[in-house]
Amino acid sequence: MRVFSAVLATETNSFAPLPTSLASFQERSYFPAGQHPDEPLYNSGPLWAARVRGREQGWVLHEGLVAAAQPGGITTRATYEALRDELLADLRASLPVDMVLLGLHGAMVADGYEDCEGDLLQRVRALVGAGVVIGAELDPHCHLSQAMVDHTDVMVAFKEYPHTDVLERAYELVDICAATVRGEVRPVAAVVDCQMVAVLHTSRAPMRGYVDRLQQLERAGQALTISVVHGFPWGDVPDMGTRLLVYADGDARAAARLARSLADELIALRDQLSAPAPGIEAALDQALKAEGPVVMADGADNPGGGAAGDATFVLQAILARGIREVAIGPLWDPSAAALAVAAGAGARLPLRIGGKIGPLSGDPVDLLCTVLAVNPAHHQSGLSGAKVPMGACALVEAQGVQLVLASIRTQAMGTDLFSGLGCDLARRKLIVVKSSQHFFAEFSKIASQVLYVQAPGTLTDDLRTLPYRRIQRPKWPLDA
Repeated sequence: MRVFSAVLATETNSFAPLPTSLASFQERSYFPAGQHPDEPLYNSGPLWAARVRGREQGWVLHEGLVAAAQPGGITTRATYEALRDELLADLRASLPVDMVLLGLHGAMVADGYEDCEGDLLQRVRALVGAGVVIGAELDPHCHLSQAMVDHTDVMVAFKEYPHTDVLERAYELVDICAATVRGEVRPVAAVVDCQMVAVLHTSRAPMRGYVDRLQQLERAGQALTISVVHGFPWGDVPDMGTRLLVYADGDARAAARLARSLADELIALRDQLSAPAPGIEAALDQALKAEGPVVMADGADNPGGGAAGDATFVLQAILARGIREVAIGPLWDPSAAALAVAAGAGARLPLRIGGKIGPLSGDPVDLLCTVLAVNPAHHQSGLSGAKVPMGACALVEAQGVQLVLASIRTQAMGTDLFSGLGCDLARRKLIVVKSSQHFFAEFSKIASQVLYVQAPGTLTDDLRTLPYRRIQRPKWPLDA
């Protein structure tokens, strides 16, 4: 079997002030054809699974471009077209193939392209023809367009949020696609629009039980694969929203019935899906009453959803109240990080921290800081074991608050973002993470309590405040 695999992935926040450029991809993950490292990366699950299955089954694997950027604002037209055309050129040079496996996100938006994945897949299909099996792995925070469905044979989204099942879903995708090439199955898709958008944490009820049941249905043979597309609320495009995607084996009616039934179940749960999110002051009150470390998620400033990661609203409230034994991170501030790294561990210097990108970053905070540790090339553990680069980083302390200053914009995922710089989290009363949910997989293990705080920021929870122009309405909770 001749197989081609490649990656082009980012998540676009239409309301974020930071454009996504070629440098954004080069900073995070950019590997020309054949240069993917010998370890799995977050968005390259299908390529990695194809390597493993290919060795087992004697496939001829052609590896194309791998390019993934930290979520941000609109991708520049030149960047998308250059990366798209590089991937297509790699595919053209690999023809003929029996199977194409792509690692995508599903919520990439570029200047002039509201549906980058649909555009890419249409061009891939035109190159390989109707008889070649095309599969794609998606992030569930995607915009599932009809073009994406029309030009693939199978798409599989991660089931878990936090996304701890990237590799499991990649193997699922590769195995179904290979079975399709061999003629053992015939996937047919059904999609149902739930006319809503919701935050679907699988770490707690009711989504935990809902996802467990989906997998039971798959094991029972009622579907080849089932994906819940959560949607990405901060993407202002027509296909934004929650959808059910079901593939049955050759039975379109069965797929449609199951998709409709599961969508109705999810719609019925929608009022139970959101976690409590107190304001900053109320969250701090709650945290101070708890025993042991409390982890507080500042999701509105989550770089994993396109925010800058330099907002100071929570930091200012902590300083104003004189709360000590606090850790905060990662706070994206390349200039402050560079100054602290240059000064070195043990130095004491004034730093202007955060609040640099715009109004939703808050005001910068001036602190006299002690540099506790530096690392010119720090990283943290990511989902599915991937390493996440953070660039030059420093751990600094001021007024009882320890801050991880990072030069590469990224969200909190692994506790080693702190401990790798010597911050003892067990001795912190409060740990504030710049993340919406991916932190949960690791930080929940050390937390006496996890709080989701409602703070100002680019990823505001109050969707009614966002100036949508392109989404389809009505859509709950924006509309009745």
